[in-house]
Amino acid sequence: MVIIGSDHAGVDLKKEIINYLKKSHIDYMDVTNFEDQDGDDYPDVAYNICTNVLKDSNNIGIAICGTGIGISIACNKVKGIRAANCSNVQMAELAKKHNNANVLCLGARLEFFQRFDNVKSVVNAFVNTFYEKGRHERRLVKIRKLEEMNIEDGKEYGSCI
Repeated sequence: MVIIGSDHAGVDLKKEIINYLKKSHIDYMDVTNFEDQDGDDYPDVAYNICTNVLKDSNNIGIAICGTGIGISIACNKVKGIRAANCSNVQMAELAKKHNNANVLCLGARLEFFQRFDNVKSVVNAFVNTFYEKGRHERRLVKIRKLEEMNIEDGKEYGSCI
């Protein structure tokens, strides 16, 4: 299932993506039902998306803010989330193939995403590409170890964790 949400900057793009998901018969859940509300904050949206993505290993997320940057940063603070801010098809494909990304972050105010064909291509690439495993797995193991680290403990990362 695709878990989708946006802050106020991404409401219109989110609606377009939802219409596309419906037409493509892709299950989705919108975790932000508000209209264009200037008082909403992307960290809250990120939390709602990420907690729902983590409920099932088959879930993926689409998180939208003005640039995709803020919501990407917020999503990546949630343990178990690998959010990728992708601004083209190749980035979306490689985020899934190499990083097993589980949240796609999009910037609604970016010029590239003003054409819905571009949005559709990136969403398609993310939804329909799968993790390659293999040589990439050791890197994901290291990422999970980074999530567990408490810098205050004085542990050093090193390359052989």
